[in-house]
Amino acid sequence: MNLGLQHKNALVTGGSKGLGFACAHTLLREGARVAIVSRDPVNVADARRRLAADGFDTVGIVADLADEAAAEHAVAQAEQALGPLDILVNSAGAARRRPAEELDATAWREALGRKFFPYINVQEAVLRRMLTRARERGQDGACPPETQIGAVVNIVGMGGKFPSESHISGSAANAALLLSTVGLARYYARFGIRINAVNPGVTVTDRTAQTLEHEARIQGVDVDEARRRGEAAAPLRRYGQPGEIADVVAFLASSRASYMVGALVPVDGGQKAAL
Repeated sequence: MNLGLQHKNALVTGGSKGLGFACAHTLLREGARVAIVSRDPVNVADARRRLAADGFDTVGIVADLADEAAAEHAVAQAEQALGPLDILVNSAGAARRRPAEELDATAWREALGRKFFPYINVQEAVLRRMLTRARERGQDGACPPETQIGAVVNIVGMGGKFPSESHISGSAANAALLLSTVGLARYYARFGIRINAVNPGVTVTDRTAQTLEHEARIQGVDVDEARRRGEAAAPLRRYGQPGEIADVVAFLASSRASYMVGALVPVDGGQKAAL
């Protein structure tokens, strides 16, 4: 299926590693022009080298998106390098795992600062620009696929729907992101701006390795055993691969998903069964 992403301009936050890197790679493979942003300059440089080895040129931006001004500047840099953004993929930030008895006001604020606001800050900057373009085109009403102004895809962990006792504050931040995704999607749809979310299950990334270390401590086993147990409990008897998540993200970002608005799409191999 041709997703029609050739020459589209995309910004991928958290694009230097894990799911963000996979999304950047997939969008590039589909013909999009991509800027990646991360707060670590070493990670940005390494990601650009890895992508270049596959024949892809990317724009690298260093910014801490938890800071509103930094997020605004990152979006401006991306548009200066690429042109007006057609796609935003949010994959930056992660809240620390804390046992419930260690949660205090500081921990709750930290979770929102590390997960919720990195998404919201950059999304607000992108949506404001997309809305300006929509109004310049007179877009405010029926939106057939050819009138699409842009698409936002938020990658939000399953914890927003199925909270873990070991990650309550992070789950709360994810739940807030899911609600904001649906609420904003309903408002911006008439302007030709679609907002959706992907809820990945356990996927093989560096972050998953940290999660497995945490689960191993809770279960009193080593990491290999924790992973074996986790995979054995999954319907597909394995964890997901980043590219499997990225393919769904690319679809949602494309006009092929032109009638999807405010969707929360589980890509978890059936790990969390729900109606």
